[in-house]
Amino acid sequence: MYAIIRSGGKQYRAEVGATIDVDRLPNAVGDAIEISDVLLLVNEGDTMIGRPRVEGASVSATVVEQFRGKKIIVYKYRQRTNYRRKQGHRQYYTRLRIDDIKT
Repeated sequence: MYAIIRSGGKQYRAEVGATIDVDRLPNAVGDAIEISDVLLLVNEGDTMIGRPRVEGASVSATVVEQFRGKKIIVYKYRQRTNYRRKQGHRQYYTRLRIDDIKT
């Protein structure tokens, strides 16, 4: 059984017991959250496709960790103009453990 959920404008595949990294959520570590934005639900061959969401379906998860991702370098360059800009960026993420998928 798995579900496709939407969090922060991105879609993720959620299975019971799995961990997923989503864009930062304003919850503390250890908090239980309920995600009701379920787009697709597959249960032993039965597929429920939401238009746009599956009615009555939700995913419960626990916040495991708040962390920052790997640093990426943003480098801007224009030739023959002596224009060079270097900037680093680290994205904030929230790690969720999927506890249950309710239909």
